[in-house]
Amino acid sequence: MFLGLDLGTSELKALLLDRQHRVLASARAPLTVQRPQPLWSEQSPAAWWQALETVMDQLQREQPAALARLEGVGLSGQMHGAVLLDAEQAVLRPAILWNDGRSAAQCEALSQAVPELAAISGNLAMPGFTAPKLLWVREHEPALFDRVALVLLPKDWLRLQLTGEAVSEMSDAAGTLWLDTARRDWSDRLLQASGLSRAQMPRLVEGSARSGVIQPELCRRWGLPEGLPVAGGAGDNAASAIGMGLVEPGQGFVSLGTSGVVFVSGDHFEPNPAQAVHAFCHALPGRWHQMSVMLSAASALSWATRLLGYADEAALIADAATLDADRQQRAPLFLPYLGGERSPHNNPQAQASWTGLSHEHQRADLAYAVAEGVGFGLRDGLLTLGQGSAPPQALSLVGGGARSAWWAQLLAHVLGLRLNVHAGGELGGALGAARLGWLCAGGRLDEVCRQPPIEQRYEPDPATHQRLLERHRRFQALYRALHPVLHPASGSHDAPASQLD
Repeated sequence: MFLGLDLGTSELKALLLDRQHRVLASARAPLTVQRPQPLWSEQSPAAWWQALETVMDQLQREQPAALARLEGVGLSGQMHGAVLLDAEQAVLRPAILWNDGRSAAQCEALSQAVPELAAISGNLAMPGFTAPKLLWVREHEPALFDRVALVLLPKDWLRLQLTGEAVSEMSDAAGTLWLDTARRDWSDRLLQASGLSRAQMPRLVEGSARSGVIQPELCRRWGLPEGLPVAGGAGDNAASAIGMGLVEPGQGFVSLGTSGVVFVSGDHFEPNPAQAVHAFCHALPGRWHQMSVMLSAASALSWATRLLGYADEAALIADAATLDADRQQRAPLFLPYLGGERSPHNNPQAQASWTGLSHEHQRADLAYAVAEGVGFGLRDGLLTLGQGSAPPQALSLVGGGARSAWWAQLLAHVLGLRLNVHAGGELGGALGAARLGWLCAGGRLDEVCRQPPIEQRYEPDPATHQRLLERHRRFQALYRALHPVLHPASGSHDAPASQLD
């Protein structure tokens, strides 16, 4: 029996997995985000621990026999957050989260101070990452910065409470901008640029390796075996990939949450920072992954649902699905940049638009354009991944697109590859964390990281794909034409057309 703990932004989830890959039980505890000022996003680590106590107390009441048989524990969690501790390991301030935007000026300063930043870390400096947050604290809270003895990522602070060990692992550490991602070790150069040193960093292990054991008093409280090992674990997307068995080169997934992610596993470090691709370590030794991120995916449909007066997203999709191929060709184009964009533009000023409207267009045409535009944004991201490698032939699909057969099929046509929906895909990082706990306890990779059964396959139709490629080229040209008009002072952020078309 194995326990996965997944610390998200909106909830903490626990999951019990047996050796037959069956989920015996799960528990959830909600979390809230504090926004004391514009652009700020914070949480109290104490709330994380309270949530963990809630889910563990529930499992202890409902599944005491399963907890007594646990063989390993794994951790997953939201990436990039900054938990600052003093010499007594007391929390100095609320944790600054991944979606906090206060450190844009510090990103620019860091990029100028370390021109080789992207080559070492595999990533551009963005406010979401951890290093710019520490530069902000050094500038705006200098007395507090001087007291920082240890910096931990969110799930690793939970590990400290569970095991007494200050440890992180490669996939989450790669999202700090302090990791030499190719070498899988802290970079003294990048730490120095943030006013930090290795002494203030946790020890690093691989995601499937032992990081410590649950403290005896907690084992007694929840009826756990003494000496229960805790795996290194993973950041949320890498953990989701482990949960779906996507660990070999070329395997990956498309995730449609608030944001959209295209994740592809690889066997070597392959950065592409010029197009805002994230190049991270995977949660297993000798593996890396690339990830493109668009900021408005399923959230664009939620926005359009409210704006166009639909009852819910399902009603919007149902209306969009009424368009035949001829009417789709005449639909307006939609740029989905409601809150700027990461991959491939790295342009926080990018804006959304419907373009090409006429008297003939109705609400369904606008709804279709939004669903299609999100697909085009994902295709832009897909084309930035693995430019030196063979493209994937299929990806798994999770999130909002997986709940709509029509949208999933449209995305398959746009991307030009098969999309598979797996059983249990909604379990996300908690399942991957449990599997890493299993590996830590001695499980074999081929035994543990199996792909769940495929419940649905969506194959692209070649003719439809070619028709949509023409609209995608117009979509790309539209962004390149509109950006300098809307933001003449900011310059162009376009990737070369040859890299995207």
